Order: sequence, then C-alpha cells, then structure tokens
Amino acid sequence: MHEKTKFRLHSHDVPYGSGSGQQSVTGFPNVDDSNSYWIVRPEPDTSAKQGDTIPSGTIIRLQHMRTRKWLHSHLHASPISGNLEVSCFGGESESDTGDYWRLIIEGSGKTWKQDQKIRLQHVDTGGYLHSHDKKYARIAGGQQEVCGVREKRADNVWLAAEGVYLPITESK
Repeated sequence: MHEKTKFRLHSHDVPYGSGSGQQSVTGFPNVDDSNSYWIVRPEPDTSAKQGDTIPSGTIIRLQHMRTRKWLHSHLHASPISGNLEVSCFGGESESDTGDYWRLIIEGSGKTWKQDQKIRLQHVDTGGYLHSHDKKYARIAGGQQEVCGVREKRADNVWLAAEGVYLPITESK
C-alpha cells in the first residue's frame, strides 16, 4: 500500500496505450480487490525460500498473483508524469533483471515486517517505486499512476497491508 495516498499497488490485464505497451500498473483505492495481491519471490539462483525473513537490502521480485507477471521497470516514460514506467511483464518462467527490486527498510527495523515502511528501488534504473495523486481519466479511471522516480521522496514509501504472512521459524 502506498503510504501517503493509501492506494494499493494494482495491476490487471490491460496494456499501456503508450510506452512499452506492457501490462499496466496503477494505484487502486479499494481494499478488497484480488488484482492488488502480489507474491514476494526471491532473486533467482539464490538459496532463499518461502518463509525466510527478508533483510533490508535484499533483492526481491514481486509477482502479480492473478496474471503471474512480474513488477517491472525500464526506461520508457510513464503515461501521466513522464517518469520511469512501471509495468508487469514476463511470466512464471520468464523473468529478467528488469524485475529486480532492492527492499530498503525505513527506520530501525532490520527485516521486513507487516506495516513497516519500505522503499523498493529498481536495480536496473535506480528508480524508486513511486505514486502520487495524479489519476487516469479513461482506461483505469480513478486509479492513480504508479511510476519510478530517481530520487528518494516522501511519496515513495510503501507498506505491506492485507495479505498472507508466513510465521518466522527459528532454526534449531
């Protein structure tokens, strides 16, 4: 969830009409929409597995639960603000470095927990996952733009909100 506007990170099988033409990513106001659910996955070829704690600085991928595509960014311009476009791309066995995001925990926490403020910095472009109150008029009417910006700002802070959280198990 975007901390400042309380809109959820959202995607559905609607392509952008400009830029990459890939699946669009928006901010959505409602809480109970299955197109706002994402699965946190590790960077490929690491020993990380589901249920592991995620320390600040870890590279993760976010997979859209409904379409199975990856949260992605690149150097295309976003439709409203002209910042870095954020899209969904690929599939279960199709992923590249454009899907890699560095988790940065804000504040004193060392591992990612629910309701903890975080930033996601795109590895390839250096852009931070960002949103603002500028909304789409047509295809995704009332939904706000999600994009990448190259500098840390107050409105590129996110929180994990609704979801399924696995318990932390300590190894013996």
